Amino acid sequence: MIIGLVTAVAASACYGTGSVLQAVGSRKSARREAAAASATGTTQHGGPSLSSTAKAAVTWEFMVGTVLDFVGFALGALAARMLPLFLSQTVISANLVVTALLSVKLLGIRLNRPEWMSIGVVCSALVLLATAAGHEGGGDAAMSTHWWLLIISVVLMGGGTVAVRLMGSRAAILAGLLSGLGFGAIGVGVRILDGIDPFDLPTLIADPALYAILISGAVGMYLHTVALQIGSVNGATAALVVGETVLPGIIGVLWLGDTSRAGFAWVAILGFLLAVTGAVAVAWFGEPEGGTPESESEAKNLAPTATG
Repeated sequence: MIIGLVTAVAASACYGTGSVLQAVGSRKSARREAAAASATGTTQHGGPSLSSTAKAAVTWEFMVGTVLDFVGFALGALAARMLPLFLSQTVISANLVVTALLSVKLLGIRLNRPEWMSIGVVCSALVLLATAAGHEGGGDAAMSTHWWLLIISVVLMGGGTVAVRLMGSRAAILAGLLSGLGFGAIGVGVRILDGIDPFDLPTLIADPALYAILISGAVGMYLHTVALQIGSVNGATAALVVGETVLPGIIGVLWLGDTSRAGFAWVAILGFLLAVTGAVAVAWFGEPEGGTPESESEAKNLAPTATG
């Protein structure tokens, strides 16, 4: 349990730091696009084009952030096999706190009192969850579950990508939520993946859950990049937290045998609800009035300059 918690915390730190560095790279790319008045910078609906997203992905900040994401993924996958999903996914999703704190320093964002209070609620919820968590369930699941995970991942990621592109500049929270669902599917997929212990390459390659992991990871990363380009980094990350936490936690309890300690079920439920509520509150309070994609300080950072 302790090793699993340490692994999940390390994954959370990697994800949180990576998100802020990716946001820095995305915003740097956006400023260059704006300064050059590029016609390919946005879609007809006002969202970032594939070209602008690709340019954001080749900034050094974004590449370092992506490396941290891969490290976080490896650590998160290990934690998902050592802890109940409602605990591992929630601890990993606490990267929201890391993101919020680093965004103050690196993005010049000022957190208001409700945001600080919401972050405090998330931290308190994590303590409750860690206290209540019992043993993780087994990784055995019917093959139909593996196929359903793949089908749902394809539908969510494919349909979500189309919806985000149609919504354009208004899609930050949706993109963050869908990327979180994608990362949550990774957690579920890692738990049920065949051919890991003991390692069996043919079994691993034949498992539909492997392709659900690959699709959800790749498209989830793209949607996360889009969310960071067009919206508040804290709001987008908070939406990601909800998607990454809720469904995997429920699936772990209902279908994979995850449990809480005897007599602590109510503590686990309370902690889970507080974690989700706190994350939603950060998204709510982090989004400025009027539907603009950035807070006032972020808008200043994004304003194009003569030097680009």
